[in-house]
Amino acid sequence: MDHAAILALYDRDMREGARPESSDARVERTGGVVRHVGGEGGWNGVLWSDLDAAGADAAIAAQIAYFAGRGEEFEWKHHGHDQPADLGRRLLEAGFTAEPEETLMIGETSGQLGPAPGRGAHRARDRAGVDLMAEANAKAFGRDASWLRDLVLARLAADPDAIVALVVLAGDEPVSSARMEMIPGTRFAGLWGGGTVPAWRGRGIYRALIAHRARIAAERGYRYLQVDASDQSRPILERLGFAALTTTTPYVYVP
Repeated sequence: MDHAAILALYDRDMREGARPESSDARVERTGGVVRHVGGEGGWNGVLWSDLDAAGADAAIAAQIAYFAGRGEEFEWKHHGHDQPADLGRRLLEAGFTAEPEETLMIGETSGQLGPAPGRGAHRARDRAGVDLMAEANAKAFGRDASWLRDLVLARLAADPDAIVALVVLAGDEPVSSARMEMIPGTRFAGLWGGGTVPAWRGRGIYRALIAHRARIAAERGYRYLQVDASDQSRPILERLGFAALTTTTPYVYVP
């Protein structure tokens, strides 16, 4: 896999060529940036930028003014190869707060096909299933998962074919969950939110859920799987053959 070529394709398909996440959202291209303006309760942020040292500060100020004028916080999704090289520092000086850095990892879909997860894996297609998914996520990460419940329900209502939501049950207990989001016209399926409650880790559930989603992605013609990996999941993904292409850091601005 040509890492530089895949990263350039990812930038073009998923960042510069981004699509709105819902019917009431929009993507705007202005002042050297591509920004996403969410609908009701949706995500706001800068997805891609083409800036240089001379114009970066003005572009940052323009985005702050735009979203502050709407009374909304937003995220600048910064990647390690973005220019100028000191863009992260400039965002901090402008008043953004950096969240934990993750690693953009890409794998060939064909390389992740494997055995299906056990009979405890279920598609979450309704509120009851999504509630179980959120419960597993909350136990896995030790934080409130109401945001996940709202996001998945909104995605299912808007376009159920664009999301695969999974929950793994041990009896009636949700012990793991994950989702996959797919954007028609791109070659990347995004793997998100994979998490297993501590007592059930080390049993191959995470790997099985990747394989499960990979089979669905392959059936729908997606060549690559994309993950924004935490430090915890990166070693697992590397063992599975995913390549680390760059870092990604959310910089958040609250007006």
